[in-house]
Amino acid sequence: MIDNVISNNVVTVHGIIKENPIFSHEMYGEKFYNTKLVVPRLSEISDVLPVTISERLILGIDIEKGTKMFIEGQLRSYNKYLDGSNRLILTIFARNITQSEENIKNPNQIFLDGYICKRPIYRTTPFGREITDMLIAVNRPYNKSDYIPSIAWGRNARYSEKLKVGDRIRVWGRIQSREYQKKISDEETITRTAYEISISKMEVVDTSENKQDNCK
Repeated sequence: MIDNVISNNVVTVHGIIKENPIFSHEMYGEKFYNTKLVVPRLSEISDVLPVTISERLILGIDIEKGTKMFIEGQLRSYNKYLDGSNRLILTIFARNITQSEENIKNPNQIFLDGYICKRPIYRTTPFGREITDMLIAVNRPYNKSDYIPSIAWGRNARYSEKLKVGDRIRVWGRIQSREYQKKISDEETITRTAYEISISKMEVVDTSENKQDNCK
């Protein structure tokens, strides 16, 4: 059962460790550490992605700043109270890490099999590109779910605009980081980083008898 659930959220990323891991939290006697991975795009831009790693994976591995790593895992979400409000925090939860100096053709890949959790929002950019914003709920063991912001482009954007809450969807793409400005007051703005899935391929699973309400 657990293996089947794990297969609905699969991440593989390859890049350079940006900062030495720092302690995050301890759960059932197991310590976890946070770091960030710089993952190149096809362009000159890179995505800087948060990663959470168990101490058990770090043993015997040099994972200091500047190390090239290949990481397999899942994209997890949780709520955290920051700056006076609850924010959705995303992180790659590592299940396997290895040092790798190889050049990988697709260094940033994710597959999700989940459910539409909010009404999709269709819009166009100032440059005329079509985008649909979605929130996908992906089941996790022990009756938990991860809530993953995702973006569809072009014809996928037009198609996904018509999806309804509860529709089951499978998506393939990459995890991207994006900086934005948030206004705190008339005199002050802060820079934040958002993480989301940029969808390259998608399919809707016809499960008219199996729609679920995962948006709890």
